[in-house]
Amino acid sequence: MATKLIRGMGSFFKTCSCKRQGGCAHPYAIRFRNGAGRQCEESGYPTQDDALDRLTQIYREKRSTSAQQSEMKRTLGNQRFGEYADTWLPRQRHFAPGTIRTVKQLLDRQILPALESRRINSFSPTVVDDFIMSMEERKVGLPTQQNTFDTLKKILRDAHRRGGITDDPFQGVVPPEYIPNRVTIPTLEEIHALKEVGSKALVVVIDLMSGCGHRNGEAFAANLEGMVADDVYRITEQIEGKTRQRAPLKHRKPGEFREVPMPATVRESLLRYAHEADADENGFLLRTEPFPTSR
Repeated sequence: MATKLIRGMGSFFKTCSCKRQGGCAHPYAIRFRNGAGRQCEESGYPTQDDALDRLTQIYREKRSTSAQQSEMKRTLGNQRFGEYADTWLPRQRHFAPGTIRTVKQLLDRQILPALESRRINSFSPTVVDDFIMSMEERKVGLPTQQNTFDTLKKILRDAHRRGGITDDPFQGVVPPEYIPNRVTIPTLEEIHALKEVGSKALVVVIDLMSGCGHRNGEAFAANLEGMVADDVYRITEQIEGKTRQRAPLKHRKPGEFREVPMPATVRESLLRYAHEADADENGFLLRTEPFPTSR
């Protein structure tokens, strides 16, 4: 039997069938209405005092929330997922162009076909679990499942933080488990073998990646201006793989950089290639713009 408290505070009760519930060891549950007006239940409270403390906390949080904030949260919660995703992505100004392109693909191909019309406040762990199972049934590859799950999690956690979703929709959810293949690092002999058969431009890329730890796109942005000391290379930008345009470094804002040790062999490789091939007007050594296609 539920014990009612003051109006708006909710109630606490036990779900067991014991005749003397006050003296049994079963935990208490609570029932209340959240900030959006939806009835919720929680369980697992050992004593009446624990249940009452939790109800008091919830009640105070609701009382301290202004009517304007409550209305904003209700409006947000009633939004369709597709609408929310459309406003969420432009706010991710820290995303690199490649990341934005990947997120759009995951939304268009995996998430929106299943969840576009669902209201934000209707998401729960069960809904997320059902979505994961639908990807498994459609034989979606594990890498794509994990990337899709991560994207959905970013969007819904944002909605949860802003009050559109009251409870954490990922509590207890087991994410797709993707274990990538082990990365094989080429040996020194294999690197030398590649350089012997590769073009002069490829040799520069290999030297920067193996000698200075450049990523692919960073190596393609090879520039003599990066040699800020005889043994230091400053990486300031990269060539974006899809568009082949200059772009900020991954996980860094425009203008930020990182410096790495530069072996003498890499320095000699850059200077040798610069002597043999003309840099463009911006000082870049390698040709990276798309080649014209024949008609």
